[in-house]
Amino acid sequence: MSVFPPALLRLIRNLGNLPGIGEKTATRLALAILRWPDVRAKELAQSIDEIKEKIRFCSTCFSFTETDPCAICADPKRTTDAICVVEDPGDMMAIEKSGGFKGRYHVLHGVLSPMDGIGPDELKIKELLLRIKSGQVKEVILATSPTVAGEATAAYLAGLLKNEHITVTRIACGVPMGTDLKYNDEMTLRRALEARTRA
Repeated sequence: MSVFPPALLRLIRNLGNLPGIGEKTATRLALAILRWPDVRAKELAQSIDEIKEKIRFCSTCFSFTETDPCAICADPKRTTDAICVVEDPGDMMAIEKSGGFKGRYHVLHGVLSPMDGIGPDELKIKELLLRIKSGQVKEVILATSPTVAGEATAAYLAGLLKNEHITVTRIACGVPMGTDLKYNDEMTLRRALEARTRA
């Protein structure tokens, strides 16, 4: 028999379904929400309802948006000749925060993972190819994660795009700023050497 009432247990269980949230954290969050004023708790519940009702995919880049096309795809100041391909909208947000890219995006919504049943048809690859065939794109930047699945996805896309008369580039991976070389793994050091630039 649990010491918590059923409604609180339901909230703990639902919070525990979030990625990276274990039972202890879910319990701590649920108890914090329980102590909130009613207005704040209702605002949280309303914001969850709202994202399920209002958020959808941009029909161009497949990022999350309330308007179609999204603000980035609709921005006339952004270049249309470069597309940065990312795994998910979180990656796109990270690149946007860096301020280093002024082109458009394409969100795959995952990476190739045959063991999990994720092949090319489960990702937004056909849609990427259609965008490239429009003729405006001159460069595709593959910005998938430097994981086995991310590298496999980048290699697959590079193979698909090699005959498209566009430049296909891969983001450089290497030694993070402020770290000591001896604490980096072999793969990171190898990629850093491969992606070296003129001093």
